[in-house]
Amino acid sequence: MAQVRIWVHAVWTTKKRDPLLKNKNKRIDLFKHIKSNAKQKGIYLDFINGVSDHVHVLISLACDQTIAQVIAWLKGESSRYINENKLTEVYFDWADDYYAVSVSQSGVEAVRNYLKKQEIHHENKTFAEECEEFMVNYGFVRMLG
Repeated sequence: MAQVRIWVHAVWTTKKRDPLLKNKNKRIDLFKHIKSNAKQKGIYLDFINGVSDHVHVLISLACDQTIAQVIAWLKGESSRYINENKLTEVYFDWADDYYAVSVSQSGVEAVRNYLKKQEIHHENKTFAEECEEFMVNYGFVRMLG
């Protein structure tokens, strides 16, 4: 049996970066749902958090999973859940783009701690500013959105 440990920090936004996930209780419900369904689907989602306009996840890919497959499933299934349960006042959709970076085993705890503090972090920094930092730090060519 193949043993694989590939950590990935991925981020995606609401369509047009609209702040549709403002309600913290509904957001927590959504994150619990995503984590539970990921587990049922065989996706190891270690940590999830976010704010009104974007989500961060820390996942570990299995040997038969790709980043594109996992992110597409997480976004698609969660969008369906949001709309079926009317967690937002308007039709909900995620933006098409996302970004993902690898995380070394020694960096996993630092990423968890970063994700835990999303609300505090975004009191002082917009997602656009955070995104720009990631683009520069990881050499991405264009911004999400």
